[in-house]
Amino acid sequence: MRNHFHLVVETPKANLVDGMKWCLGTYTSRFNRRHKLCGHLFSGRYKTLFVDGSGNGYLKTVCDYVHLNPVRAKLLSAGLKLSAFRWSSYPEYLKAGSGRLSWLRVDRLLGEHAIPKDSPAGRAEFEKRMEVRRAAEEGLKTVLSGWCLGSETFRKELLAQMSERRGLEHYGQEIRESAQEKANRIIAQELRKLRWGEEELNQRRKGDPAKLRMALRCAGKRR
Repeated sequence: MRNHFHLVVETPKANLVDGMKWCLGTYTSRFNRRHKLCGHLFSGRYKTLFVDGSGNGYLKTVCDYVHLNPVRAKLLSAGLKLSAFRWSSYPEYLKAGSGRLSWLRVDRLLGEHAIPKDSPAGRAEFEKRMEVRRAAEEGLKTVLSGWCLGSETFRKELLAQMSERRGLEHYGQEIRESAQEKANRIIAQELRKLRWGEEELNQRRKGDPAKLRMALRCAGKRR
């Protein structure tokens, strides 16, 4: 891409912030040294998208989105194969294991494409499917917005984690959603404790002590 890049990465440890700081800083330093430039190379902070890698197709969706990006950006003419775009990991998927970048793992994505083996036949099938996808990019718009790509259970697990620990990698949207999820949980707990329904809650005056206590809990305050 002319002004950004996409990276699908799995981290065994919760060190994405440190990893991206090193990656962007090192690349910028080397780029500036090579081209005799100085200053910032990237204009803004990177955006994270949490992806459910449990094998339900979400990893396939996001990887296909990245591999097809040159087509959408009109960086690849219609007469060229997708593999002709060199600034992508996609051509590496079509190579035999011995000639491929050592850090690139292909089995997960091939598996989500229902390709059982990293073999010449399997790689040929993968290339065939990706060329078909060039003409039909349905399902990929989800990646353009939002902060999470996965099942509802996966999303709720992330929100629960964020309510306990908010780091630099969390954006406003998911923090707000996490706060809303927590507020909904607190209200449900209080209603069960009071044996109220939503109708009873709505009929109570704003200054009702029970409603005030509920609001303070949702705001994270103690009385």
